[in-house]
Amino acid sequence: MSEELIPENPEQETEENETVEPVKQRKNGLYPAVSDELADNMKSGWADTELHDLQPIAQAEHTAARRAALSARFPGERLVIPAGNLKTRSNDTEYAFRASTEYAYLTGDQTQDGVLVLEPTGDTGHEATLYLLPRSNRENGEFWLDGQGELWVGRRNSLTEAEQLLGIPAKDVRELAAALTEATGPVRNVRGHDASIEAALTDKVTAERDEELRVHLSEARLVKDAFEIAELQKACDATARGFEDVVKSLDKAEATSERFIEGTFFLRARIEGNDIGYGSICAAGPHATTLHWVRNDGAVRAGELLLLDAGVETNDLYTADVTRTLPINGTFSPLQRKIYDAVYEAQEAGIAAVKPGADYRDFHDAAQRVLAEKLVEWGLLGDLSVDKVLELGLQRRWTLHGTGHMLGMDVHDCAAARTETYVNGTLEPGVCLTVEPGLYFQADDLTVPEEYRGIGVRIEDDILVTEDGNRNLSDTLPRQADEVEAWMARLKG
Repeated sequence: MSEELIPENPEQETEENETVEPVKQRKNGLYPAVSDELADNMKSGWADTELHDLQPIAQAEHTAARRAALSARFPGERLVIPAGNLKTRSNDTEYAFRASTEYAYLTGDQTQDGVLVLEPTGDTGHEATLYLLPRSNRENGEFWLDGQGELWVGRRNSLTEAEQLLGIPAKDVRELAAALTEATGPVRNVRGHDASIEAALTDKVTAERDEELRVHLSEARLVKDAFEIAELQKACDATARGFEDVVKSLDKAEATSERFIEGTFFLRARIEGNDIGYGSICAAGPHATTLHWVRNDGAVRAGELLLLDAGVETNDLYTADVTRTLPINGTFSPLQRKIYDAVYEAQEAGIAAVKPGADYRDFHDAAQRVLAEKLVEWGLLGDLSVDKVLELGLQRRWTLHGTGHMLGMDVHDCAAARTETYVNGTLEPGVCLTVEPGLYFQADDLTVPEEYRGIGVRIEDDILVTEDGNRNLSDTLPRQADEVEAWMARLKG
Protein backbone atom coordinates (compact mmCIF):
# COMPACT_ATOMS: atom_id res chain seq x y z
CA MET A 1 0.00 0.00 0.00
CA SER A 2 1.40 3.38 -1.00
CA GLU A 3 2.08 5.99 1.63
CA GLU A 4 2.03 9.58 0.50
CA LEU A 5 1.97 13.07 1.86
CA ILE A 6 -1.43 14.65 2.11
CA PRO A 7 -0.48 18.33 2.21
CA GLU A 8 -2.38 20.85 4.22
CA ASN A 9 -2.74 23.65 1.72
CA PRO A 10 -3.94 27.08 2.70
CA GLU A 11 -7.63 27.66 2.19
CA GLN A 12 -8.48 28.22 -1.45
CA GLU A 13 -11.41 29.80 -3.20
CA THR A 14 -13.39 28.15 -5.96
CA GLU A 15 -14.47 29.95 -9.10
CA GLU A 16 -17.69 30.80 -7.28
CA ASN A 17 -15.62 32.39 -4.46
CA GLU A 18 -16.76 29.67 -2.09
CA THR A 19 -14.12 28.70 0.46
CA VAL A 20 -13.20 25.03 0.42
CA GLU A 21 -11.61 23.20 3.31
CA PRO A 22 -7.88 22.38 3.17
CA VAL A 23 -6.87 18.76 2.76
CA LYS A 24 -5.46 17.15 5.89
CA GLN A 25 -1.73 16.38 5.94
CA ARG A 26 -0.30 12.94 6.60
CA LYS A 27 2.74 12.88 8.86
CA ASN A 28 6.10 11.67 7.52
CA GLY A 29 5.30 11.86 3.83
CA LEU A 30 8.14 12.15 1.32
CA TYR A 31 6.97 15.37 -0.32
CA PRO A 32 7.14 18.48 1.88
CA ALA A 33 4.63 20.53 -0.11
CA VAL A 34 2.66 20.92 -3.30
CA SER A 35 3.82 23.66 -5.60
CA ASP A 36 1.30 26.13 -6.96
CA GLU A 37 2.18 24.91 -10.44
CA LEU A 38 1.42 21.26 -9.59
CA ALA A 39 -1.81 22.23 -7.82
CA ASP A 40 -2.96 24.16 -10.89
CA ASN A 41 -1.87 21.35 -13.18
CA MET A 42 -3.96 18.79 -11.29
CA LYS A 43 -7.13 20.90 -11.56
CA SER A 44 -7.44 20.64 -15.32
CA GLY A 45 -7.07 18.27 -18.22
CA TRP A 46 -9.53 15.66 -17.00
CA ALA A 47 -12.27 14.18 -19.21
CA ASP A 48 -15.92 14.45 -18.24
CA THR A 49 -16.80 10.99 -16.88
CA GLU A 50 -20.41 11.66 -15.90
CA LEU A 51 -22.61 8.64 -16.73
CA HIS A 52 -25.91 9.28 -18.43
CA ASP A 53 -29.18 7.38 -19.01
CA LEU A 54 -28.51 4.96 -16.17
CA GLN A 55 -31.15 2.37 -15.39
CA PRO A 56 -32.39 1.71 -11.83
CA ILE A 57 -30.73 -1.13 -9.95
CA ALA A 58 -32.55 -4.47 -9.92
CA GLN A 59 -34.03 -4.03 -6.45
CA ALA A 60 -35.11 -0.36 -6.76
CA GLU A 61 -38.77 -1.33 -6.99
CA HIS A 62 -38.45 -3.46 -3.86
CA THR A 63 -36.57 -0.85 -1.83
CA ALA A 64 -39.26 1.71 -2.73
CA ALA A 65 -41.93 -0.65 -1.38
CA ARG A 66 -39.93 -1.17 1.81
CA ARG A 67 -39.62 2.59 2.35
CA ALA A 68 -43.35 3.00 1.77
CA ALA A 69 -44.11 0.40 4.42
CA LEU A 70 -41.73 2.11 6.84
CA SER A 71 -43.39 5.47 6.14
CA ALA A 72 -46.81 4.03 6.94
CA ARG A 73 -45.55 2.68 10.27
CA PHE A 74 -44.16 6.01 11.53
CA PRO A 75 -46.36 8.81 10.15
CA GLY A 76 -45.34 12.37 10.92
CA GLU A 77 -41.86 11.45 12.17
CA ARG A 78 -38.43 12.10 10.67
CA LEU A 79 -36.56 8.82 10.20
CA VAL A 80 -32.77 8.70 9.89
CA ILE A 81 -31.01 5.52 8.75
CA PRO A 82 -27.19 5.74 8.32
CA ALA A 83 -24.96 3.41 6.30
CA GLY A 84 -22.06 3.81 8.70
CA ASN A 85 -18.44 4.89 8.40
CA LEU A 86 -15.10 3.23 7.81
CA LYS A 87 -13.68 1.47 10.85
CA THR A 88 -9.96 1.56 11.60
CA ARG A 89 -8.17 -1.77 11.55
CA SER A 90 -4.78 -0.40 12.55
CA ASN A 91 -3.26 3.09 12.36
CA ASP A 92 -4.36 4.38 8.94
CA THR A 93 -5.75 1.18 7.42
CA GLU A 94 -9.43 0.37 7.55
CA TYR A 95 -11.60 -2.71 7.45
CA ALA A 96 -13.48 -3.28 4.22
CA PHE A 97 -16.68 -1.27 4.46
CA ARG A 98 -20.00 -3.04 4.80
CA ALA A 99 -23.11 -0.84 4.86
CA SER A 100 -25.54 -1.29 7.73
CA THR A 101 -28.21 -3.83 6.96
CA GLU A 102 -31.05 -1.38 7.63
CA TYR A 103 -29.63 1.18 5.21
CA ALA A 104 -28.87 -1.31 2.42
CA TYR A 105 -32.30 -2.93 2.86
CA LEU A 106 -34.09 0.40 2.34
CA THR A 107 -31.90 1.87 -0.41
CA GLY A 108 -29.90 -0.80 -2.24
CA ASP A 109 -26.87 1.46 -1.75
CA GLN A 110 -23.66 0.29 -0.07
CA THR A 111 -21.47 3.39 0.07
CA GLN A 112 -19.79 4.58 3.25
CA ASP A 113 -21.10 7.66 5.08
CA GLY A 114 -24.47 7.53 3.31
CA VAL A 115 -27.62 8.43 5.25
CA LEU A 116 -31.25 7.89 4.28
CA VAL A 117 -33.65 10.48 5.67
CA LEU A 118 -37.41 10.13 5.45
CA GLU A 119 -38.85 13.59 5.96
CA PRO A 120 -42.55 13.68 6.95
CA THR A 121 -44.76 15.48 4.45
CA GLY A 122 -47.58 15.98 6.94
CA ASP A 123 -49.65 13.64 9.03
CA THR A 124 -49.00 10.88 6.51
CA GLY A 125 -46.33 10.16 3.97
CA HIS A 126 -42.62 10.92 3.75
CA GLU A 127 -40.20 12.35 1.23
CA ALA A 128 -37.04 10.25 0.99
CA THR A 129 -33.62 11.84 0.48
CA LEU A 130 -30.33 10.03 0.25
CA TYR A 131 -27.37 11.94 1.62
CA LEU A 132 -24.11 10.80 0.02
CA LEU A 133 -20.56 11.92 -0.58
CA PRO A 134 -20.42 13.66 -3.98
CA ARG A 135 -17.55 13.26 -6.42
CA SER A 136 -14.18 14.32 -4.99
CA ASN A 137 -13.42 18.04 -5.04
CA ARG A 138 -10.84 18.99 -7.67
CA GLU A 139 -10.47 22.63 -6.68
CA ASN A 140 -8.76 21.92 -3.35
CA GLY A 141 -6.98 18.78 -4.55
CA GLU A 142 -9.07 16.41 -2.44
CA PHE A 143 -9.46 13.96 -5.32
CA TRP A 144 -5.71 13.24 -5.45
CA LEU A 145 -4.37 14.32 -2.06
CA ASP A 146 -6.91 13.01 0.43
CA GLY A 147 -6.63 9.39 1.58
CA GLN A 148 -10.26 8.83 0.53
CA GLY A 149 -9.95 10.86 -2.67
CA GLU A 150 -11.01 9.16 -5.87
CA LEU A 151 -7.49 8.81 -7.27
CA TRP A 152 -6.64 6.82 -4.14
CA VAL A 153 -9.71 4.64 -3.62
CA GLY A 154 -11.61 4.81 -6.90
CA ARG A 155 -14.41 6.72 -8.54
CA ARG A 156 -17.75 7.09 -6.80
CA ASN A 157 -21.08 7.95 -8.33
CA SER A 158 -22.12 11.55 -8.67
CA LEU A 159 -25.27 12.58 -6.84
CA THR A 160 -27.14 12.65 -10.16
CA GLU A 161 -25.95 9.15 -11.03
CA ALA A 162 -26.98 7.90 -7.59
CA GLU A 163 -30.46 9.34 -8.07
CA GLN A 164 -30.86 7.50 -11.38
CA LEU A 165 -29.57 4.19 -10.01
CA LEU A 166 -31.40 4.18 -6.68
CA GLY A 167 -34.55 6.14 -7.50
CA ILE A 168 -34.07 8.50 -4.55
CA PRO A 169 -33.20 12.22 -4.63
CA ALA A 170 -29.60 12.70 -3.45
CA LYS A 171 -27.82 15.53 -1.63
CA ASP A 172 -24.38 16.16 -0.16
CA VAL A 173 -24.07 14.28 3.14
CA ARG A 174 -21.62 16.86 4.47
CA GLU A 175 -24.55 19.25 4.85
CA LEU A 176 -26.70 16.82 6.81
CA ALA A 177 -25.37 17.05 10.37
CA ALA A 178 -25.89 20.81 10.48
CA ALA A 179 -29.40 20.44 9.05
CA LEU A 180 -30.33 17.78 11.60
CA THR A 181 -29.07 19.99 14.42
CA GLU A 182 -31.69 22.57 13.41
CA ALA A 183 -34.46 20.03 12.80
CA THR A 184 -37.69 20.15 14.80
CA GLY A 185 -40.39 17.60 15.45
CA PRO A 186 -40.17 13.91 16.36
CA VAL A 187 -37.10 12.06 15.09
CA ARG A 188 -36.00 8.42 15.15
CA ASN A 189 -32.49 7.21 14.30
CA VAL A 190 -30.92 3.79 13.80
CA ARG A 191 -28.07 3.97 16.29
CA GLY A 192 -24.61 2.48 16.33
CA HIS A 193 -23.49 3.34 12.80
CA ASP A 194 -22.63 7.04 12.54
CA ALA A 195 -21.38 9.03 15.52
CA SER A 196 -21.69 12.41 13.79
CA ILE A 197 -25.37 11.83 13.05
CA GLU A 198 -26.01 10.70 16.61
CA ALA A 199 -24.27 13.81 17.94
CA ALA A 200 -26.46 16.04 15.75
CA LEU A 201 -29.59 14.32 17.05
CA THR A 202 -28.57 13.94 20.68
CA ASP A 203 -31.29 16.22 22.08
CA LYS A 204 -33.99 15.13 19.63
CA VAL A 205 -34.20 11.36 20.08
CA THR A 206 -34.73 8.86 22.87
CA ALA A 207 -33.27 5.40 23.25
CA GLU A 208 -36.75 3.89 23.49
CA ARG A 209 -38.02 5.46 20.27
CA ASP A 210 -34.85 4.62 18.37
CA GLU A 211 -35.09 1.02 19.53
CA GLU A 212 -38.67 0.83 18.25
CA LEU A 213 -37.38 1.82 14.81
CA ARG A 214 -34.61 -0.79 14.92
CA VAL A 215 -37.03 -3.50 16.04
CA HIS A 216 -39.50 -2.63 13.30
CA LEU A 217 -36.84 -2.79 10.60
CA SER A 218 -35.71 -6.15 11.94
CA GLU A 219 -39.24 -7.54 11.88
CA ALA A 220 -39.84 -6.16 8.38
CA ARG A 221 -37.21 -8.62 7.15
CA LEU A 222 -38.87 -11.70 8.66
CA VAL A 223 -40.73 -12.34 5.39
CA LYS A 224 -38.58 -12.09 2.28
CA ASP A 225 -39.77 -10.60 -1.00
CA ALA A 226 -39.07 -12.13 -4.42
CA PHE A 227 -35.79 -10.26 -4.87
CA GLU A 228 -34.49 -11.44 -1.51
CA ILE A 229 -35.44 -15.06 -2.16
CA ALA A 230 -33.60 -14.98 -5.48
CA GLU A 231 -30.52 -13.53 -3.77
CA LEU A 232 -30.58 -16.21 -1.07
CA GLN A 233 -30.80 -18.90 -3.74
CA LYS A 234 -27.85 -17.30 -5.54
CA ALA A 235 -25.88 -17.29 -2.27
CA CYS A 236 -26.64 -20.96 -1.64
CA ASP A 237 -25.68 -21.99 -5.18
CA ALA A 238 -22.34 -20.16 -4.93
CA THR A 239 -21.76 -21.67 -1.50
CA ALA A 240 -22.28 -25.16 -2.89
CA ARG A 241 -19.58 -24.49 -5.47
CA GLY A 242 -17.33 -23.27 -2.67
CA PHE A 243 -17.81 -26.56 -0.82
CA GLU A 244 -16.92 -28.44 -3.99
CA ASP A 245 -13.73 -26.38 -4.27
CA VAL A 246 -12.80 -27.40 -0.73
CA VAL A 247 -13.32 -31.11 -1.34
CA LYS A 248 -11.16 -30.95 -4.46
CA SER A 249 -8.33 -29.36 -2.47
CA LEU A 250 -8.41 -31.45 0.72
CA ASP A 251 -5.06 -33.01 -0.12
CA LYS A 252 -3.48 -29.54 -0.09
CA ALA A 253 -5.20 -28.77 3.22
CA GLU A 254 -3.72 -31.96 4.69
CA ALA A 255 -0.29 -30.73 3.62
CA THR A 256 -0.86 -27.32 5.22
CA SER A 257 -3.71 -26.56 7.64
CA GLU A 258 -7.35 -25.53 8.02
CA ARG A 259 -6.33 -22.17 6.59
CA PHE A 260 -6.08 -23.70 3.13
CA ILE A 261 -9.75 -24.62 3.44
CA GLU A 262 -10.60 -21.12 4.64
CA GLY A 263 -8.72 -19.51 1.75
CA THR A 264 -10.20 -21.87 -0.82
CA PHE A 265 -13.76 -21.04 0.17
CA PHE A 266 -12.98 -17.33 0.45
CA LEU A 267 -11.76 -17.31 -3.15
CA ARG A 268 -15.16 -18.58 -4.30
CA ALA A 269 -16.95 -16.00 -2.14
CA ARG A 270 -14.98 -13.16 -3.70
CA ILE A 271 -15.35 -14.47 -7.24
CA GLU A 272 -19.12 -14.94 -7.08
CA GLY A 273 -20.14 -12.48 -4.39
CA ASN A 274 -19.12 -9.61 -2.16
CA ASP A 275 -17.49 -11.58 0.64
CA ILE A 276 -18.10 -14.37 3.09
CA GLY A 277 -21.24 -13.70 5.11
CA TYR A 278 -19.46 -14.52 8.40
CA GLY A 279 -16.16 -15.96 9.55
CA SER A 280 -15.81 -19.42 8.00
CA ILE A 281 -15.62 -22.32 10.45
CA CYS A 282 -13.11 -24.79 9.01
CA ALA A 283 -12.92 -27.18 11.93
CA ALA A 284 -11.00 -30.42 11.49
CA GLY A 285 -10.79 -33.22 14.04
CA PRO A 286 -11.57 -32.16 17.62
CA HIS A 287 -11.92 -28.52 16.55
CA ALA A 288 -15.32 -29.54 15.19
CA THR A 289 -16.60 -29.63 18.77
CA THR A 290 -15.96 -25.87 19.14
CA LEU A 291 -19.07 -24.16 17.81
CA HIS A 292 -17.41 -21.03 16.45
CA TRP A 293 -13.95 -22.27 15.62
CA VAL A 294 -12.65 -19.47 13.37
CA ARG A 295 -8.93 -19.61 14.15
CA ASN A 296 -8.65 -22.18 11.37
CA ASP A 297 -5.01 -22.93 12.12
CA GLY A 298 -5.19 -26.62 12.98
CA ALA A 299 -4.06 -29.76 11.24
CA VAL A 300 -6.22 -31.57 8.67
CA ARG A 301 -5.75 -35.32 9.08
CA ALA A 302 -7.06 -38.30 7.15
CA GLY A 303 -9.40 -40.42 9.25
CA GLU A 304 -10.91 -37.41 11.03
CA LEU A 305 -13.92 -35.27 10.18
CA LEU A 306 -14.02 -31.77 8.76
CA LEU A 307 -16.90 -29.56 9.89
CA LEU A 308 -17.17 -26.75 7.33
CA ASP A 309 -19.66 -23.97 8.16
CA ALA A 310 -19.46 -21.24 5.54
CA GLY A 311 -21.58 -18.98 3.36
CA VAL A 312 -21.14 -16.72 0.36
CA GLU A 313 -22.54 -13.20 0.70
CA THR A 314 -23.89 -11.91 -2.62
CA ASN A 315 -23.04 -8.52 -4.06
CA ASP A 316 -26.40 -7.32 -2.70
CA LEU A 317 -25.42 -8.55 0.79
CA TYR A 318 -27.61 -11.65 1.21
CA THR A 319 -25.77 -14.57 2.76
CA ALA A 320 -26.04 -18.33 2.77
CA ASP A 321 -25.25 -20.32 5.94
CA VAL A 322 -24.47 -23.95 5.21
CA THR A 323 -22.65 -26.68 7.16
CA ARG A 324 -21.43 -30.07 6.03
CA THR A 325 -19.39 -32.54 8.08
CA LEU A 326 -17.12 -34.48 5.77
CA PRO A 327 -14.78 -37.47 6.25
CA ILE A 328 -11.40 -36.06 5.26
CA ASN A 329 -10.33 -39.32 3.62
CA GLY A 330 -13.69 -39.64 1.89
CA THR A 331 -15.16 -42.45 4.01
CA PHE A 332 -16.91 -42.36 7.39
CA SER A 333 -15.70 -44.78 10.04
CA PRO A 334 -18.50 -46.87 11.62
CA LEU A 335 -18.66 -44.63 14.72
CA GLN A 336 -18.46 -41.42 12.68
CA ARG A 337 -21.31 -42.69 10.50
CA LYS A 338 -23.42 -43.62 13.53
CA ILE A 339 -23.13 -40.10 14.95
CA TYR A 340 -23.54 -38.51 11.52
CA ASP A 341 -26.67 -40.54 10.77
CA ALA A 342 -28.19 -39.44 14.07
CA VAL A 343 -27.68 -35.79 13.19
CA TYR A 344 -29.02 -36.39 9.67
CA GLU A 345 -32.14 -38.01 11.08
CA ALA A 346 -32.61 -35.06 13.43
CA GLN A 347 -32.23 -32.60 10.58
CA GLU A 348 -34.76 -34.50 8.48
CA ALA A 349 -37.25 -34.24 11.33
CA GLY A 350 -36.53 -30.55 11.73
CA ILE A 351 -36.91 -29.75 8.02
CA ALA A 352 -40.20 -31.68 7.89
CA ALA A 353 -41.56 -29.42 10.64
CA VAL A 354 -40.93 -26.24 8.61
CA LYS A 355 -44.22 -25.27 6.98
CA PRO A 356 -46.70 -22.40 6.96
CA GLY A 357 -48.79 -22.19 10.12
CA ALA A 358 -46.28 -24.13 12.22
CA ASP A 359 -44.85 -22.60 15.36
CA TYR A 360 -41.31 -21.34 14.83
CA ARG A 361 -40.11 -23.61 17.65
CA ASP A 362 -41.51 -26.78 16.06
CA PHE A 363 -38.43 -27.54 13.93
CA HIS A 364 -36.15 -27.14 16.94
CA ASP A 365 -38.29 -29.38 19.13
CA ALA A 366 -38.51 -32.07 16.43
CA ALA A 367 -34.75 -32.19 15.90
CA GLN A 368 -33.94 -32.12 19.62
CA ARG A 369 -36.28 -35.04 20.27
CA VAL A 370 -34.45 -37.21 17.74
CA LEU A 371 -31.07 -36.33 19.24
CA ALA A 372 -32.33 -37.04 22.74
CA GLU A 373 -33.62 -40.41 21.59
CA LYS A 374 -30.19 -41.29 20.17
CA LEU A 375 -28.35 -40.21 23.32
CA VAL A 376 -30.67 -42.33 25.46
CA GLU A 377 -30.32 -45.25 23.04
CA TRP A 378 -26.52 -45.01 23.28
CA GLY A 379 -26.67 -45.19 27.07
CA LEU A 380 -25.23 -41.72 27.68
CA LEU A 381 -28.09 -40.59 29.93
CA GLY A 382 -28.57 -43.55 32.23
CA ASP A 383 -32.11 -44.88 32.54
CA LEU A 384 -33.89 -41.54 32.00
CA SER A 385 -36.75 -41.39 29.52
CA VAL A 386 -36.53 -39.19 26.43
CA ASP A 387 -39.31 -36.96 27.79
CA LYS A 388 -37.45 -36.47 31.06
CA VAL A 389 -34.22 -35.69 29.24
CA LEU A 390 -35.99 -33.03 27.17
CA GLU A 391 -37.78 -31.63 30.23
CA LEU A 392 -34.45 -31.16 32.02
CA GLY A 393 -32.55 -30.17 28.88
CA LEU A 394 -29.86 -32.75 29.56
CA GLN A 395 -29.27 -33.39 25.86
CA ARG A 396 -27.83 -29.88 25.64
CA ARG A 397 -24.49 -31.10 27.03
CA TRP A 398 -23.90 -32.52 23.56
CA THR A 399 -26.31 -30.57 21.32
CA LEU A 400 -25.35 -27.18 22.79
CA HIS A 401 -27.14 -24.70 20.50
CA GLY A 402 -30.56 -23.93 19.08
CA THR A 403 -31.45 -25.78 15.90
CA GLY A 404 -31.59 -22.73 13.64
CA HIS A 405 -32.20 -19.04 13.11
CA MET A 406 -33.57 -16.55 10.61
CA LEU A 407 -31.40 -15.88 7.57
CA GLY A 408 -31.12 -12.97 5.16
CA MET A 409 -28.87 -9.92 4.90
CA ASP A 410 -27.41 -10.89 8.25
CA VAL A 411 -26.42 -14.46 8.95
CA HIS A 412 -28.47 -14.17 12.16
CA ASP A 413 -31.12 -12.05 10.50
CA CYS A 414 -33.93 -10.16 12.24
CA ALA A 415 -32.03 -10.40 15.52
CA ALA A 416 -33.73 -7.35 17.05
CA ALA A 417 -37.25 -8.67 16.41
CA ARG A 418 -39.54 -9.13 19.39
CA THR A 419 -39.68 -12.59 20.91
CA GLU A 420 -43.38 -12.87 20.14
CA THR A 421 -42.76 -12.33 16.42
CA TYR A 422 -39.62 -14.46 16.20
CA VAL A 423 -39.08 -17.54 18.39
CA ASN A 424 -42.68 -17.45 19.65
CA GLY A 425 -44.04 -16.58 16.23
CA THR A 426 -45.67 -18.57 13.46
CA LEU A 427 -44.03 -19.49 10.16
CA GLU A 428 -45.45 -18.07 6.94
CA PRO A 429 -44.43 -18.21 3.28
CA GLY A 430 -41.34 -16.12 2.61
CA VAL A 431 -39.61 -16.84 5.92
CA CYS A 432 -36.10 -18.23 5.46
CA LEU A 433 -34.32 -20.03 8.29
CA THR A 434 -31.55 -22.51 8.93
CA VAL A 435 -32.04 -26.03 10.25
CA GLU A 436 -28.75 -27.14 11.81
CA PRO A 437 -28.76 -29.80 14.53
CA GLY A 438 -25.46 -31.08 15.83
CA LEU A 439 -23.76 -33.41 18.27
CA TYR A 440 -20.47 -32.42 19.87
CA PHE A 441 -18.43 -34.73 22.09
CA GLN A 442 -15.64 -32.69 23.63
CA ALA A 443 -12.16 -34.17 23.75
CA ASP A 444 -12.11 -33.90 27.57
CA ASP A 445 -15.66 -35.19 28.21
CA LEU A 446 -15.27 -38.12 30.59
CA THR A 447 -19.02 -38.88 30.54
CA VAL A 448 -18.87 -40.46 27.08
CA PRO A 449 -16.87 -43.46 25.80
CA GLU A 450 -13.35 -42.53 24.81
CA GLU A 451 -13.91 -43.27 21.13
CA TYR A 452 -16.66 -40.57 20.99
CA ARG A 453 -14.37 -37.85 22.31
CA GLY A 454 -13.29 -35.22 19.79
CA ILE A 455 -16.07 -35.98 17.31
CA GLY A 456 -18.31 -33.09 16.25
CA VAL A 457 -21.02 -33.25 13.59
CA ARG A 458 -23.37 -30.56 12.30
CA ILE A 459 -25.51 -30.52 9.16
CA GLU A 460 -27.07 -27.21 8.18
CA ASP A 461 -29.31 -26.12 5.32
CA ASP A 462 -31.17 -22.94 4.39
CA ILE A 463 -34.90 -23.56 4.27
CA LEU A 464 -37.53 -21.30 2.68
CA VAL A 465 -41.14 -21.57 3.86
CA THR A 466 -43.41 -21.95 0.83
CA GLU A 467 -47.17 -21.94 0.37
CA ASP A 468 -47.35 -25.73 0.63
CA GLY A 469 -44.35 -26.59 2.81
CA ASN A 470 -40.70 -25.67 2.34
CA ARG A 471 -37.87 -25.57 -0.15
CA ASN A 472 -34.27 -26.42 0.68
CA LEU A 473 -32.25 -23.68 -0.99
CA SER A 474 -28.98 -25.54 -0.40
CA ASP A 475 -30.10 -28.99 -1.49
CA THR A 476 -27.52 -29.25 -4.28
CA LEU A 477 -25.08 -30.35 -1.58
CA PRO A 478 -25.60 -33.98 -0.52
CA ARG A 479 -26.52 -34.74 3.09
CA GLN A 480 -27.07 -38.49 3.43
CA ALA A 481 -23.85 -40.32 4.37
CA ASP A 482 -23.63 -42.59 1.30
CA GLU A 483 -24.33 -39.63 -0.99
CA VAL A 484 -21.64 -37.56 0.73
CA GLU A 485 -19.06 -40.29 0.21
CA ALA A 486 -20.02 -40.75 -3.46
CA TRP A 487 -19.96 -36.97 -4.04
CA MET A 488 -16.51 -36.65 -2.50
CA ALA A 489 -15.17 -39.59 -4.53
CA ARG A 490 -16.47 -38.04 -7.73
CA LEU A 491 -14.93 -34.63 -7.00
CA LYS A 492 -11.58 -36.11 -6.04
CA GLY A 493 -11.55 -38.06 -9.30
